[in-house]
Amino acid sequence: MVNIIVELSKYIIIFLMTAYTFSCFSIFVQEYEADERHILFRQNVLMFSMNFMSYMVLYLKSNEQKLIVFYLCQVVFFLAVIILYKIIYPSVSRLIVNNMCMLISVGLIMITRLNFENAVKQFIYAVIGAVIGLVVPVIIRNMKTLIDWTYIYAGAGFALLAVVAVFAATSGGAKLGFTIAGFGVQPSEFVKILFVFYVASSLRKSTDFKNIVITTAVAAAHVLILVISTDLGAALIFFIVYLVMLYVATRQPLYALAGIGAGSVAAVLGYRLFSHIKVRVAVWKDPFASYSEGGYQVAQSLFAIGTGSWFGMGLMQGSPDLIPVAESDFIFSAIAEELGLIFALCLILVCVSCYVMFLNIAMEIRNQFYKLVALGLGTCYIFQVFLTIGGVTKFIPSTGVTLPLVSYGGSSMLSTMIMFGIIQGLYIVREDEAEKIENRKVRKEREVRHETGSTTKKKSTKPKTKFEEVPKQRVR
Repeated sequence: MVNIIVELSKYIIIFLMTAYTFSCFSIFVQEYEADERHILFRQNVLMFSMNFMSYMVLYLKSNEQKLIVFYLCQVVFFLAVIILYKIIYPSVSRLIVNNMCMLISVGLIMITRLNFENAVKQFIYAVIGAVIGLVVPVIIRNMKTLIDWTYIYAGAGFALLAVVAVFAATSGGAKLGFTIAGFGVQPSEFVKILFVFYVASSLRKSTDFKNIVITTAVAAAHVLILVISTDLGAALIFFIVYLVMLYVATRQPLYALAGIGAGSVAAVLGYRLFSHIKVRVAVWKDPFASYSEGGYQVAQSLFAIGTGSWFGMGLMQGSPDLIPVAESDFIFSAIAEELGLIFALCLILVCVSCYVMFLNIAMEIRNQFYKLVALGLGTCYIFQVFLTIGGVTKFIPSTGVTLPLVSYGGSSMLSTMIMFGIIQGLYIVREDEAEKIENRKVRKEREVRHETGSTTKKKSTKPKTKFEEVPKQRVR
């Protein structure tokens, strides 16, 4: 009976994930808030159903009572996050809240399957991140001086990276961070946020050539110190984020072309200077030819993805523990093996829907500083997703970065939830701007009516139908 339940569960989980993913994009074409609220509520139902089904399978296969307690703690956590965001910030983007919870849920399910102790740590990080994330929107909305802290962002970020470069121990060929009381801290995850704020603040003040040179020099210093630490994945993220923000702020293709050229030269130099980059490129070309010389990880990743096929082996039915660091760098491969490629593709699309919301906010917000921050954080998020999935599927050489909110890693979890909190704050700022514009229009209409002597407005006696409702003005 247990085997039948386990076998059926993978199809149910895939169906729930597919339905959730479809709703992520169908919400963008809804015209009425009532329809939108219905879709958002349905997302919650789908997420909790998938979470329940997954932990039921984990319990049936392991018979561990602690899984029941852990599952109930997650239910309380997700309910608290959804309800508190709705109460504290009525105008918050509920789609981003739902996607954040779904990605965390998927990550916890797979990490629990691989290593329960790490899953508990990840849950603790998620709780801390949620508390911080609930505070961040208040700061973004009320602190109007954030644009003035240009060199505070740069100085703090550079100092943190320098501490890592000098004092951190080398792990996996790179200096990434420190371990404090059993918990890892990777400062570069948080410096990404400071870096985005620095670039946005600097480019908002001026886009003349002199300031561009200064900003580029500071940005290059961040990238250089990451290269010295051989944290090349983070260095690549910083570089791409700066290039995108620079191009959007200046609208000068020449800057983008110069940046691409400089990046290409730096890539060639890095290949010649760092031996582990040569190994990763060789693995990327043919992981099976270099199986015993660094290709084992990628080869096992490809085996896992191929074994899972479209519908997966089912939770607890595969061998994702054979993939090195499966719970962090290669969690996407573990998900593809046991939950299938359909589920994995849906996971990618959920990440893309988050990015679409980031871009939506960046395009509609009027404040140039906030616009660049939203764009920078969105680029940082989606490019990290690309690097992670591209590396495990051999699309690009592996860079060792984590899948945000899904992979095991405290610093990654906290920094990503702070990023989502900042985006929520920017969403609220955008709603405030829209409200001010609407109020100005109303006042102007009243003034016009007063000047023309038309102080009354004839009311329509025709009753409103559903099709005459006023379309919504935003996507939550």
